[in-house]
Amino acid sequence: MVFDYFQNIIFAQPYFFALFLLIPILIFWYIKNNKQTAAIKVSTTSAKGLGSFKASMRHTPFVFRLLAIACIIVALANPQTRNDEQHAEGEGIDIMLCIDVSGSMTAQDLTPNRLEAAKAVAIDFVNKRTTDRIGVVIFAGESFTQCPLTTDHNVLIASIQNIHNGLLEDGTAIGSGLSTSIDRLRNSKTASKIVVLLTDGENNGGLIDPKTAKEIAKAFGVKVYTIGVGTDGLAPQPVQTPLGVQMQSVKVSIDEKLLTQIATETGGRYFRAKDNEGLNGIYATIDALEKSKIEITTTTRFTDKFLPFAIGAAFFLLIEILLRYLVFRKFP
Repeated sequence: MVFDYFQNIIFAQPYFFALFLLIPILIFWYIKNNKQTAAIKVSTTSAKGLGSFKASMRHTPFVFRLLAIACIIVALANPQTRNDEQHAEGEGIDIMLCIDVSGSMTAQDLTPNRLEAAKAVAIDFVNKRTTDRIGVVIFAGESFTQCPLTTDHNVLIASIQNIHNGLLEDGTAIGSGLSTSIDRLRNSKTASKIVVLLTDGENNGGLIDPKTAKEIAKAFGVKVYTIGVGTDGLAPQPVQTPLGVQMQSVKVSIDEKLLTQIATETGGRYFRAKDNEGLNGIYATIDALEKSKIEITTTTRFTDKFLPFAIGAAFFLLIEILLRYLVFRKFP
């Protein structure tokens, strides 16, 4: 309990600690002064044991005086604790991360593969957006809400880390992924609603056409940033064969025309990520383009902690006075 009271102490006037230089001077003066022989020796009928005890304890009042001085110096230095309170005012942005988890996302033209690279940059993006609500939708041949909009970024990051290939029926249902993301933003009251859609293929499934999903996004004022991920030409990809999993070169086929159209007509932008560095740069660009209108005001409060030292000084002075004038009193 005492430790908690003095935790994180700072001193508002630390220059008073220079007064501690007086203590060795006082000790020197005291030792020098006590070397002088008393001018008058008073005989006593006290018991020898009591006299010996008083003689051995005769320096105690001086020790209590030094303790009192030390407490006064610390009190003058004004010990206090600091508490910073932050108040956020304004409105954040609601963002849905829409991530392709189809089989082709295991291609290894990004390190270690497209899906793991996408997860890493998504987590980094989340860590930078401290005031926004963010959610995650995954899609392959169908779509699924991995995490609804939330400000609990620990839960969100755990959800992203749990994404892996094989969670959904294989395929690339871009329209379904986008429409599910829009549905999660539909009732949002924020002025800015964003979808960041990442895919490495062409739409080949799902119940909703990507162009229909685009019109829904426009109707609800949702801005869509689209990312095509994959190198040019061929990419190495693990493929299940009768002889086990083998690496094969698979053609990279991204519908850039469709992704560009979706982004342009909803007010967003289309990006192409051919490697890890490019993917990191894209998320950094989106982060810079979509800044939250949040004003954070920091209020600093100081709590004084000098009172225990002031009480300690008074206590030690009282003990010194009692000892000096009652126990160790000198006769004239």
